[in-house]
Amino acid sequence: MKCVMCNKGEFKKKMTEYKEFGVSLGKYKANVCMKCGEAFFDSETAGKIQDKSKALGLFGLAKKTKVAKVGNSLAIRIPKEIADFVKLKKEEEVRIVPKSQNELVIGIN
Repeated sequence: MKCVMCNKGEFKKKMTEYKEFGVSLGKYKANVCMKCGEAFFDSETAGKIQDKSKALGLFGLAKKTKVAKVGNSLAIRIPKEIADFVKLKKEEEVRIVPKSQNELVIGIN
């Protein structure tokens, strides 16, 4: 069976580390494409990964927010859960870098 991501590679079963937001949730059995490296987990394993994500407070951490206007500038509100996760504090200096026209990277000093 060919990989659905690259349509070229064959699969091999192996233990694969799964990370969410840079936090390791452990190693799990997966079918891994030998060409592109994409890992596919069965539904039971996916459930275990989701349970671990919930236990660590990572599940649902990605949020939508709106851009506000403050004076002549624009402000992006950072939800409390994300601020807590990255340990961001009020008045802390950050660095904003455009990665592309559709993506910003915010670095915390």
